[in-house]
Amino acid sequence: MIQWTRKLRAAFGASFLWLICLIYFTQGFRSFVWTAVSYQLKDRLKLSPSASQFVFSIAFFPWSIKPLYGIISDCIPIKGRKRIPYLLMSTVLSLVPWLILGLNETMRSSKWNLIILLTLQNFGSAMADVVVDAMIAEAVRFERASLAGDLQSMSWLAMALGGIFGSLSGGYALTNLQIDTIFLLFSVLPSIQLFSCGLVEENPISSQVLPDISYSESSNKVNGNNSDIDGDIFSDKKLNKSTSRRKKSKKENKKREVVPGKLQSPEKVNSLFSSLKAAASSLCLAFKKPIIFRPMAWFFLAHVTVPNLSTVMFYYQTESLKLEASFLGTARVVGWLGLMLGTFTYNQYLKNMKLRRILMWAHIGLTLLTILDVVLVSRMNVAFGISDRIMVLCGSALSDAINQFKFMPFLILSGQLCPPGIEGTLFALFMSINNLGSTLGSFVGASLASILNISSGSFDNLLLGISIQVFCTLIPIAFLFLIPKEATGISA
Repeated sequence: MIQWTRKLRAAFGASFLWLICLIYFTQGFRSFVWTAVSYQLKDRLKLSPSASQFVFSIAFFPWSIKPLYGIISDCIPIKGRKRIPYLLMSTVLSLVPWLILGLNETMRSSKWNLIILLTLQNFGSAMADVVVDAMIAEAVRFERASLAGDLQSMSWLAMALGGIFGSLSGGYALTNLQIDTIFLLFSVLPSIQLFSCGLVEENPISSQVLPDISYSESSNKVNGNNSDIDGDIFSDKKLNKSTSRRKKSKKENKKREVVPGKLQSPEKVNSLFSSLKAAASSLCLAFKKPIIFRPMAWFFLAHVTVPNLSTVMFYYQTESLKLEASFLGTARVVGWLGLMLGTFTYNQYLKNMKLRRILMWAHIGLTLLTILDVVLVSRMNVAFGISDRIMVLCGSALSDAINQFKFMPFLILSGQLCPPGIEGTLFALFMSINNLGSTLGSFVGASLASILNISSGSFDNLLLGISIQVFCTLIPIAFLFLIPKEATGISA
């Protein structure tokens, strides 16, 4: 482990590794503060389960438009830099809302103020996620491509550790601290992240040379991988290769050289708009291909057709079952362990299986786990002498493991279907479709809870709602024809 870390440190630098791990650790540690948000909505604002789920659905919407952040950061550099300025802005956006909520009681006591601040916070977190993914992609290009898997593994490890520590400490914090203190404590991590951005240097784009972005000539430029923009990192190697190439480069630069003060702003504006338009057009053309559209449509439908009742179950567990915040934190830790177990199981035993079969059994498994919720709500487990805590822990671990069986094929198909040159932006689009489906599934769940009049202290119709969820979980199986028939975990 130490040698592995030293190898990555020698390849990428300590400051870069620190920033990457810190951002991913913070993403996982968000469970520390979002549990407090759940209790704020339930206990302080006295919102119904459907209203709380509505708040979460709106607040997490920024994760559904991730490609927009990628296109903007690729096409519109700030002072010659495409990553660090956007990372600074996104970090500020993810930091300030927690400071406001921690210091201002009026802001955290208003539902709409809370929605606005939480949405801004997620906007910052989602943008940071896109930017750091782009930084990783750029860092492993060319001679460091062999370390791509190692860097990604370190990122996931940091996020998993953040999730485990966040869940454990979040339950303890809710038992012993005020919610405003929890908000302020969490703001320490984005604050450290803000200062850490200054430790990483980014090579600027020359202010004397216009970025000649032309998406029609090379699809690589959709992702911001333009040789005119990013090639200065490797300019020394290129100059050493050929004297004639150096002369040619100088001539080209002279042609594109701009006399300071004579560059007219309309030229800049037209260049930026044409770049953005070309990037969006390339995405649309790629996404219209059936081999790409059909699988993504299935993953979207798999979320939309199943009502998400997680917030309703949170209310039921805390009010009817009287489960403490510390125990729910432990349940989330078990969920993270289940997620890692699901990843290991998939890689070891399932990656050679047909994806249609994996996804079918995953939804059958999720249906059986939803039936466990039926047993819990109907109190049948008590008749068999099984405690509520055991039911919740088993359900949390198994559901996260099985959901990982769904998510891994999604990642594999996304990576395999991305055309060369626009991998990063199109992959962000795939993730956004997945996130949008999840958000809409939450809206469907909130609507179902509202229709059934499920409210705080009134869970008479919860059993009916979960029964509907059991039926809906089987619906995506009917659309598995959208997944490529011969696709497996290692080939599409």
